[in-house]
Amino acid sequence: MAAGTLFTIGMGPGDPELLTLKAVRIIGSAPVVAYFAKRGRTGHARSIAGAHVPPGTIELRFEYPYTTEIAVDDPRYIAELGMFYERSAAEIAVHLDGARDVALLCEGDPFFYGSAMYLFDRLGGSYRNETVPGIPGMSGCWSRAGLPFTHGDDVLSVLPGTLDEASLAERLALCDAAVIMKVGRNLSKIRSAIETAGLADRAVYVERGTMPGERIVRLNEMTEPTAPYFAMVLVPGRQRAR
Repeated sequence: MAAGTLFTIGMGPGDPELLTLKAVRIIGSAPVVAYFAKRGRTGHARSIAGAHVPPGTIELRFEYPYTTEIAVDDPRYIAELGMFYERSAAEIAVHLDGARDVALLCEGDPFFYGSAMYLFDRLGGSYRNETVPGIPGMSGCWSRAGLPFTHGDDVLSVLPGTLDEASLAERLALCDAAVIMKVGRNLSKIRSAIETAGLADRAVYVERGTMPGERIVRLNEMTEPTAPYFAMVLVPGRQRAR
């Protein structure tokens, strides 16, 4: 009996209307839907999918052992997340071996800082697979903020806020436009690096872009020392005349 197919589905930035038609079709036809969730939460990707998941679908809910509770350089972080991804991949493999297709949901685009990549790494070489791209969170955020982002030969950098302040400032000074992700407890450090790079007047903070509770403000108007999980800082390009 042929094994099932693993479909890794990009769920877009949060607004359910930004799902692709292909994503909706596969979610509605797959006998198994898998997704990640924070402890005690429904799971953002599952919430976006909403009623597109038919009654009777087998649902695999993978609950993270950590999200922001411990630092990424803590040895426990890598070790326990590795075991978590191994267990999750093994659970999906049971269904694939049983000839059941699995739709693995992932916020944004799966191959852009997506947790689904770690399951794809473990399963993609052994099973038929197809990845459905999704609108990245940064695209949803700069659209909602009304920020035309790159012009002409602008160089765009996507930076994790987990970098040290000096590295952030150095990289920001070398680019024309920047997206800073993984803001969270790094907000104050990011603000300082942006000021050092001379970009404070262009930086915009976006929280929960395209979702309920959306917040869009100039970064220099922010007073909070930290940010929630769904937040990023945008520095649009030079916006030169053409």
